[in-house]
Amino acid sequence: MKNPFLSTQAQQPPNLQTKLGYGVGEMSSEVPGSVLTFFLLFFLTNVAGLNPTLAGATLLVGKVWDALNDPLVGWLSDRTRSPLGRRYPWILWGAVPMGLVFALQWWVPPTSSQTGLFIYYSAIAFLFYAASTMVIVPYSTLAAELTRHYDERTSLVSYKAAFSIGSSIVGLVLAQLIFAAISDPRGKYLTTGAICGGIATIAAFLCVWGTYQRFREIETERSQIERPTMPPFWKQIRLAFGNRPFLYVIGIYMCSWVGLQVTAAMLPYFVVNWMGLPEQHFTQMALAVQGTALVTMPLWGWLGRKLGKRTTYCLGIPLTLIAQAGLFLLQPGQVALMYAVGVLAGAGLATAYLVPWSMLPDVVDLDELQTGHRREGIFYGFVVQLKKIGAAIALFLVSTLLAWSGLVTGGADQPVTQPESALQMIRWLVAPIPSVVLIGGLVLAYLYPITRDRHQQILMQLHEKRSVE
Repeated sequence: MKNPFLSTQAQQPPNLQTKLGYGVGEMSSEVPGSVLTFFLLFFLTNVAGLNPTLAGATLLVGKVWDALNDPLVGWLSDRTRSPLGRRYPWILWGAVPMGLVFALQWWVPPTSSQTGLFIYYSAIAFLFYAASTMVIVPYSTLAAELTRHYDERTSLVSYKAAFSIGSSIVGLVLAQLIFAAISDPRGKYLTTGAICGGIATIAAFLCVWGTYQRFREIETERSQIERPTMPPFWKQIRLAFGNRPFLYVIGIYMCSWVGLQVTAAMLPYFVVNWMGLPEQHFTQMALAVQGTALVTMPLWGWLGRKLGKRTTYCLGIPLTLIAQAGLFLLQPGQVALMYAVGVLAGAGLATAYLVPWSMLPDVVDLDELQTGHRREGIFYGFVVQLKKIGAAIALFLVSTLLAWSGLVTGGADQPVTQPESALQMIRWLVAPIPSVVLIGGLVLAYLYPITRDRHQQILMQLHEKRSVE
């Protein structure tokens, strides 16, 4: 249904090329992101031979640095003026360095020194996250710039979410194929990193190609609206955190991804150490989760348009909570049940990909009504930043708890037997502890105040404000 408070061009839904182009851009984040989430901690401790505490510190250093970049790049992209617009120059300049440095993340330097390994992987993380921020934050803001319609944003973000899950599947399938083809443990991780880094770079360029025409059409209309001068960076921070619905969105997003990433990081330990299965079962389990999330995404997108974003999230996440309880209760030998639990987890997981990102553009509209500025970059930068800080702290605590529990590390060719204390810690970290965080996200989603009717009122007030101006 058309909205009378949107411009003629903004009323037209984005075409298939725009939606596919926007979706493909998610591969630049999620193909490397899924490999990092599922494999990096395991790689650092079990292949590179880094102590779990130092491995966790490496992740913390990289993520905190990455998080510091996000609002700054968002703010800078808001202020960028170029023939290609505000966002695209950042994506184009960051794409190639992002892919190259990602490959180096999976190389094991010729040193057995724990200090040397820590310095190397921390430095690589510093460079990788600097380049990836240049791509991911400007790319993410496009959701608020390619359409202004409440339900069309859900549709557009459903493509992003589908590609996000699909990208994770691509990364996992590639890893499984490479792991089967290459016997050398170090070689298979390096090959996976190089291929996934190349895919991420190509995806960024394809996103620019697929979305640029639609962006220029919308941006031409926006450029005719006179905007007041942007306030200083620190004042923009205060304004952003004075937006109450924004606080709900970042809370929902942080709870979703902290909870899910802790489970994902622990999954290889759970499958290999607790269930006693070969490594290929881990990738197959992850594929079961992500594949189900991809298949159920159209259903959740449809429900989002029918029932609203808040209700959809509150229906989906409980499925993941039930699945996490099932993981905690699983015993070695219950392989079929393990995969069934993975399918149930994936069905709920889809809403964590879909709902928070579709809420955020509505928050940007409210901010424009309150301040007179379109500040997509600062909002998206903060969401990405706070998610990364939360995930980094959580993973650091996870690695510290694993070390405290007596987890035995080893190099690539040194199979180890874990003590009972480590096995029980793995069980608690894969399910009950992240479940508590997800429950927090459910509470925040229930309280989120921007409904479809409220968003319609925001657009009406914006229309009236512009008419007066």
